[in-house]
Amino acid sequence: MKKMIKVVLMLFISLFAQNVTAKTTEKITSPDGRLVLAAGVDKQGKPYYQLSRDAKTIVKPSKLGFVLRDGQLNEGFQINSFKKNSFDETWLQPWGEEEKVRNQYNELRMNLLQKNGLKRMLTVVFRLFNDGMGFRYEFPQQKTLNDFVIMDELTEFSLPSDAPAWTISRDAHYLEELWKKAPISTKDTVATPITMEVNDSLYLVFHEANLTDYASLGYTPHKDPTGVTLRSTLVPWSTGEKVFAKAPFVSPWRTLIVGSRPSDLIASRLMLNLNEPCKITDTSWLESGKYIGIWWGMHMTDYTWSQGPKHGATTDITKRYIDFAAKHGFKGVLVEGWNYGWDGDWTKYGDRFDFVKPYPDYDLEGLQKYALEKGVRLIAHNETGGAAKNYENQLEEAFSLYDKLGIKAVKTGYVNPLLDNKELERSQYGIRHYRKVIETAAKHHLMVVNHEPAMPTGLQRTYPNLIASEGLRGQEYNAWSQDGGNPPYHECIIPFTRQLAGPVDFTPGVFNFTNKAVPKTHPQTTLAKQLAEYIVLYTPYPMACDMIENYVDQPGLAFIESLETNWQKTVVPDAKIGEYIITARQARDTNNWFVAGVTNEEARDCQLKLDFLTPGVTYQAMIYQDGPDADYRTNPYPLTILQQQVKQGDVLNMHLAPGGGFAMKLKVGK
Repeated sequence: MKKMIKVVLMLFISLFAQNVTAKTTEKITSPDGRLVLAAGVDKQGKPYYQLSRDAKTIVKPSKLGFVLRDGQLNEGFQINSFKKNSFDETWLQPWGEEEKVRNQYNELRMNLLQKNGLKRMLTVVFRLFNDGMGFRYEFPQQKTLNDFVIMDELTEFSLPSDAPAWTISRDAHYLEELWKKAPISTKDTVATPITMEVNDSLYLVFHEANLTDYASLGYTPHKDPTGVTLRSTLVPWSTGEKVFAKAPFVSPWRTLIVGSRPSDLIASRLMLNLNEPCKITDTSWLESGKYIGIWWGMHMTDYTWSQGPKHGATTDITKRYIDFAAKHGFKGVLVEGWNYGWDGDWTKYGDRFDFVKPYPDYDLEGLQKYALEKGVRLIAHNETGGAAKNYENQLEEAFSLYDKLGIKAVKTGYVNPLLDNKELERSQYGIRHYRKVIETAAKHHLMVVNHEPAMPTGLQRTYPNLIASEGLRGQEYNAWSQDGGNPPYHECIIPFTRQLAGPVDFTPGVFNFTNKAVPKTHPQTTLAKQLAEYIVLYTPYPMACDMIENYVDQPGLAFIESLETNWQKTVVPDAKIGEYIITARQARDTNNWFVAGVTNEEARDCQLKLDFLTPGVTYQAMIYQDGPDADYRTNPYPLTILQQQVKQGDVLNMHLAPGGGFAMKLKVGK
C-alpha cells in the first residue's frame, strides 16, 4: 500500500512540476473584440496560431518553431501552460508623428515543453491589438539549453488568398529598390515591410519589431491550393548560421498590422508599442529641426568628396552654408568629405577613415564655433565604407570630440555591400554594430541619422536619439540613376511601405532640376511636389538638399522656412496606395497645421475636407500648388501661391499636375 501511495505521489509531483495542462488550444481577442487569435499544438505536437477578424479568416493555422544546430524546436511539444494578461497605457514621445501613443493589448503566453529527447522549453508570447498582432519567442534558461545557434526560423503566415503586395527583395542593394506591386505568390524572397491589399476593406502589413541581437527578417512566398504561405528567412552570417544566442533569450516580434483603409496602416503604432520604453533618462537634449548640407553638389559633380581643386568640404564653402542656415532658420549644416579617408577608393579601403582628423582645408573646431555663434550646429558626417571595426575602434574618441564641440547629430554611412568585407549589413553582425553606434551616441548626447541601415523596427522608442534612417531609393537617385530617377509613383508608395518601419531621410527640396552630369536624370516631380514631400514623407530632421545657390530668390523656400518638424497629431484624409496621398499634421504645442498631397504620373483633382481642424477657429492658409501647365516631364517649375482664410468643414478644391502636389500651412488667426 505504501509503495502504491509513493508511486501515485511521485506521479502527481511530476505532473505538478511540469505544470502540464490537458488544454491544447487557447484564444484571446483584441480589446475591441474584432480580432480573434487562437494558438496551440496539433496532434504531432507542432505549435501553431491563427487569426480572424469579424469571424473571417485572416491567417490560417500557421506553424512556429526553429531549427537549432543541435536539434529541432518545432514539434513534439505539449502545452505546459497558457497565461493571459491585459495591458493599457499611454506614453509620450519626445518627437514623433503624434505626442501621445496608446498601448493597449491582450496577451497570451503559450509555454511549451518537448515531451522527449532534451525536453526543452519554449514560450511563444502573442499580443493582440485593435490594429493587429505581434508575437515573439522566448527561450527560458534551462539545463538543456545554454549557448545555442539558430540555423533557421520556421515562422509562417499562411494566408487564404493570393493577394497583391508591394515589396522589395530581401537582398536589395542597401534596401534601395523600387517597391513593386504584384500577387505575393509571384515574388521571390522579400524584405519586410510587406504591404498587402487583400480587398478594398482589408490591408495587411507584415514586419518585425525590436530587432535586437538577431538577424533581419524576410519571407519567401509558397503557393498552395488554398492560398499562399509566407515562410520566414533570416539574413545569415558568412558561415551560414543565422543567430548565435545564449539563454535566456528573446526573438524580435513578428508583426501584422490589420487595417480597413490605407490610412489605418499609417496610423498604426503597433511596432513602436512592441519596443521597450525609452532608456534615455533625460531626453531634453533631443530636438527636431531642419538642415542643409554640402552634399548635392557632389552628386551634381560641382564638388568632390576627396581632396583637390573641387573639394566641397572647405572652410570657406562651409561658412557660406552656415550663413545661409542662420538666415533661413535651419538648425544644422551637414558637411560630407571633411575628414581623412575620402581619397582613392574609399568603399574598398574604409579602414582608412579617420573620424577626428579633418582635411587641412577644413577647420572643424573653428567652423563649429562660428556656427554656434549664429545659432547653428554642424552635423558630423561619418562615412565608414563598411569598415565597422575601424568605426567601432574610434567611436569613443570621435563621439567625445563631437560632444565636447557641441555637435548634436551625426549621419553615418556604410557604402559597401559587406561590413568589414565579410558580413552582410542586415545580419546579426550588422545589427550588433548598428546598436553599438546608437547606444554610444546616446551616451554622448548625439542624435543619429543612419544611411545604408538595416530596415528599422521601432528602436526609436527605446533610443529616440535614432532620429531617422535611409534604407530606400532617396533623392540621390534623381541625380545619377540610369533609369532617369525615381518614378512619380514612388512617393505615393513609400508612406505605406518603407515609412511604416520608421522615419525616412529622403532628403527632399531640389529646386533646380537641371543636371549637367546626367541630363536625362532629374526629379520626376514638380517643384510643388518637392515641397509636399516634407509633410508626406516623415522625418523629424528633414534636409533641404539642394545647393544653397538654387534657393536664392525662390518663393517656394518660404514654405521650408515656415515648416515645423515635430507633430502633435497626424491624419491621412485620403489616399490610394501607389496613386496619391494627402497627409495633415498638427504642429506640436500649437494649433497650426501643415497639409500636403502628392500624385503619381496622373493629374488629378481632389476635394480636401478640412474636418480635422478645430471647430470655431479661423486659420490663415498659405497654399503652394502646381501652377498653370505644370508637368513633371516638360514643365516642373510653375508654382502658384495663394492665401485665404479657412475653417473646419471647408472644402478646398486642389489640382495636382502630373507628378505634382501641393503643400500648405494653416496658421491660427486672420
